[in-house]
Amino acid sequence: MRIIKSGGHRLFEQDQETAAYVSEMLRELEANGMDAVRAYSEKFDDWSPESFELTPAQMDEAIGQLSEQAIADTDYCQANVRAFAQAQLGTMLPLEVQTRPGVFLGHRHIPVNAVGSYIPGGRYPMFGSAQMSIIPARVAGVRHIVACTPPVKGQGYYPATINAISKAGADRIFVIGGVPAMAMMAFGLGDVQPVDVLCGAGNKYVAEAKRQLFGRCGIDLLAGPTEILVIADDSADPMLVACDLLGQAEHDPNSGICLICLSEDFARRALAEVEKQLVVLPTREVASISWGNNGIVMVADSPEEAVSLSDDYAPEHLELHVADVDFYFDRLTNYGSLFIGEETTVAYGDKSIGTNHILPTSRAARYTGGVWVGKFLKTCTYQRMTLEASAEVAAVTERQCILENMLAHAETARVRAERYGN
Repeated sequence: MRIIKSGGHRLFEQDQETAAYVSEMLRELEANGMDAVRAYSEKFDDWSPESFELTPAQMDEAIGQLSEQAIADTDYCQANVRAFAQAQLGTMLPLEVQTRPGVFLGHRHIPVNAVGSYIPGGRYPMFGSAQMSIIPARVAGVRHIVACTPPVKGQGYYPATINAISKAGADRIFVIGGVPAMAMMAFGLGDVQPVDVLCGAGNKYVAEAKRQLFGRCGIDLLAGPTEILVIADDSADPMLVACDLLGQAEHDPNSGICLICLSEDFARRALAEVEKQLVVLPTREVASISWGNNGIVMVADSPEEAVSLSDDYAPEHLELHVADVDFYFDRLTNYGSLFIGEETTVAYGDKSIGTNHILPTSRAARYTGGVWVGKFLKTCTYQRMTLEASAEVAAVTERQCILENMLAHAETARVRAERYGN
């Protein structure tokens, strides 16, 4: 392996200053409720409406500001997300098996009751996040979904975001951002009932709030700055590869960008393309920083080494620009979402095609996938037995409990052996 361009692989580590700040905010929000929510909203977003919750009339007004094309395109994207989530749900079957005569063990997939969805704003109004968290939850069978999205500072809602949230199926929509939104949903402030799971991306303060609120409720995952890794052999088009790398670089100055090539010649050509495209990229102010600080270009000595390097990086998004896609598809194990061939691109997954864009970063792809319908389901086991089976199991269980000196446990088995043994 040879390094052509080095850069940092950002790890989303706990920032003690941010952690302390968020902890104090959560303490105040829990103690002072909606008064604290309003105070923080005024401070950070210059936003203090009579009610943070949108009425049906306000939702209609927001949707009415959009073109027919914008509405139709969002409907197209959401239909794709919904179809894929429904197909995923179809794979999650209940189970019951007889493991011994008269012993029946099984599991059921039970949806959580309430989900809080956060749809970020900030540098970009990422209204596509609405369908990524709300639709899988709704398909899973979640009964109640609350959605929060930050205002355009001092102005209020972003119409496309409200349309996306409403069409995705949220029951209530609040225009409130950041840590106050997370606290409102997790603690159950005002007339909001506490949710069971918080879901959605956000800035470092939102991510830290999710970390600290985990336990009070569940969370989807902790996500830091976005990442892309491209594996490209000499059959790839360096223009397309550079285009896709910069597509993620514009997200954030801390975005992670990595290119693994199979020859130095291709690596040099791709590097030249990146620099060429940066000159005319409208968002180069951000993209040039993330590429300069975090862009990595490596040349692997073999396809096997390319797989090893990619799995070690464990990217959020992994693109394959290679001739033999099956070789890599069969061997790669660590990624949030995979894009096979130059015909696909991360933007399709982010916006329109149906796979989810809430994905693991900072090497978390080593142990988790992204948001999907299963994130909102609890797989709960059960057992049932005949009297004869219970008597048989009781004898073994009693002896095991006695060996552990757990005599009250042993008694629960003994009384059943006595009751059912005859």
